Parts: sequence; C-alpha cells; structure tokens
Amino acid sequence: MIRKLQIKFVIINMSIVTIMLSIILGLVYYFTKANLEAESVNMMQNIAKQPFRLENPNELRKDVRLPYFIIQLGPRGQLVATGGGYYDLSDKEFLDDLIKVVIRSPRTFAVIEEYDLRYYRFDTAQNYYLVFSDISSERVTLNNMMKNCLIIGILSFFAFLVISIQLSKWAVKPVDLAWEQQRQFVADASHELKTPLTVITTNAELALCPDYDDESRKKFLNSILIMSRQMRSLTEKMLQLARADNPDLKEAFHIVDFSKLVSNTILPFEPVFFERGLVLKSQIDNNIKVKGEESQLHQLVDVLLDNAQKYSKEAGTTWVSLKKLGKKRCLLSVANEGKPISKEEAENIFKRFYRGDKARRRTGSFGLGLSIAESVVTSHRGRIWVESSNGINSFYVELPSV
Repeated sequence: MIRKLQIKFVIINMSIVTIMLSIILGLVYYFTKANLEAESVNMMQNIAKQPFRLENPNELRKDVRLPYFIIQLGPRGQLVATGGGYYDLSDKEFLDDLIKVVIRSPRTFAVIEEYDLRYYRFDTAQNYYLVFSDISSERVTLNNMMKNCLIIGILSFFAFLVISIQLSKWAVKPVDLAWEQQRQFVADASHELKTPLTVITTNAELALCPDYDDESRKKFLNSILIMSRQMRSLTEKMLQLARADNPDLKEAFHIVDFSKLVSNTILPFEPVFFERGLVLKSQIDNNIKVKGEESQLHQLVDVLLDNAQKYSKEAGTTWVSLKKLGKKRCLLSVANEGKPISKEEAENIFKRFYRGDKARRRTGSFGLGLSIAESVVTSHRGRIWVESSNGINSFYVELPSV
C-alpha cells in the first residue's frame, strides 16, 4: 500500500512538473519566435518607406538586421527595379518565381518556404514594392532553441524525478509509520485477546463436560468470568485510545480546577497505598487551572498513580506534586521508588502494549495505560516524559495553564 502511495505521489508530481515545463518552455519558444518575426517585419516596413536610398550594396543599414533585397513592379506587374545586398539579382527566372508567388498570394506578409524568404508587399498608386528578407538565420536560431529546450526539458524532468522520489519517501514516511503502528497495534491486541479467549473456550468446554462435578464447573465458570472482565477491560482501554486518536470525537474543553482535580484523584488511592505498605505524599499548589476535559484529566492522574503503586518497591514512597511553571504552564509530577527504568524503556514506555520489564508483565497490565495518558496530554497541547535516577522513577506532565 505504501509503495503504491509513493508511486502515485511521484506520478502526480511528475505530471504537474511535465505540464509546467512544457508550458514554460513552449512559451519561451513562442515568444522568441514572435519577437524574431516582429523584428523582421518591422525591418521590412522601415525599408519599404525608403526602398532605394543610396548605400553600399553589401552594407546593412542601422535598422536592418537580416539580409534583404527589394523588387519594384510597375502598374501591370512588370519588373521595374531591384536593389539590396548579399543577393545575386541578375537571375531573372528566380525573380519571376518570387513575383508570381507574391502576386498570387492575398497576404501582405508571408513566408516562401522554398527559398527561406519572408516578404512584405507595399502598394502605392503607381508601383508595387516587394521587400524580401532572409530568415535562414532566424530558423537556425529557432531550431537551436528547440533543441536546447528539449535538452533542458529532459534534464529538468530527470532532475525533478530524482527530487520527487526523495520527496515521496519523506511524504509517505508519516503514513508508513502510522500504518506500521496500526499493524503492530492490531497484532498486539490480537495477542492480548488470544490468551483470555483460549482460557474462556477451554473452561467452557470443561464446564460442559459431564465428567466434572458442580464444584469444578463453578471454578470453570469463575475463570470464564475473570477472563471476560479482563477482555472487557482491554476492549474499553482500546476504545479510549481510539476515541483519543479520533479528532471528530474530541470533547469540548472548559476551565478545570486542576489543583482540586489532582487532590480528589489522590484520595481513593490513599487506602490502596496503605494496604500495600506504601507511602503516598503530595504537595499540590492551589488555584492552578487548565483548559481541558475533566474526565480525561482525571484519567491521566489516575493512570500515573496506578502505575506508581504497581511498580513501586516494597515499602516505597510515591511523591505527587503540582506547581506553576512560569506564567502560562504548570507541571505535574508523579515519582516513586522502584526498579530503575532503562534508557530504552524510557523511549518506548509510552508505546501501546509495551512492557519492557518482566515485572511489568506480572501485574496483569496490558501496557495501554501510559499510552492513554500520552494521548490525553497530547490532546491538551502538553507533553509527558519520564526520568529515572537514584532509584526514583519520575513521570512529568507539562500542560498550559490559564
């Protein structure tokens, strides 16, 4: 799919480039040709105004840029006089052919292809003046320009092709990353669902088997219930991530008292920490407000506190703090004593289904909580990161405040 998208990008891009190059080079050629023709016609018109003024036979006038000659005809079309340089005007047959072509043509300006001549006919009451100019050099110029335009066009085409291929790789890179993440997410989700589904299926088959008594069947049904709840929990978390990723489902933001929200979220966790022999300390600055969705912010704090109590060392301490960070930002931190988080884990810990430490796998976690937290922070235009030093793992959330 990504390969096809990349090829389509290159084709569209090169189609646009080809059309633009054709238009630009075509216009350059057209205007050059029109300019040369206009100069030639203007030269002949100036010559026709003073057709036989005295000058050296082979010396062009100042307003003349092309070799030319003049033929004067009488009222009946008979040859009266000729003049001009660079041409042998003694060939009567040649002159007669030119006169016949001009007389037959109704046009004042035209080109005689056979002789590479452009003519201009100027009529007076008594005579006809025919001015001829050589256009061979003009055609050579245009032919050379045509070749140069083709060379430039071909070289430009391949240059843009190389650039377009590189741009296509850069352009589809986010799509490729998103596609890879989606495939990994589906694979991980399938793996997480496979185990409880297998347990449910096995226990359901055993419960239906007549060889087991009622007490055994009750155990089987209890296992099915536990696995069903686990699957429901996983499904709900995946739906939360899907909603967070969908911009059309964003909740309307309003002013939230973040200090009060964090304090209220800590309260239910105090007995949980106490029962596990853990210490929970908090330092919350008052009157810190943010613009956001209250339920999502509550979930963010809940995830961080739940993560702290799960991975805290025995009799360890967890510190929660919320303080102002300048005039327009605030900083929430949840730090706990526990096994140090490696640099590799810190880089991947917010990825979906990531559980680098074996201890994390034993908690029954799906590896989605921190991913949900990151989605919430991102939707609130903040940032989240983790630091680990001296046996303390600290999760930081920076949000814009109001």
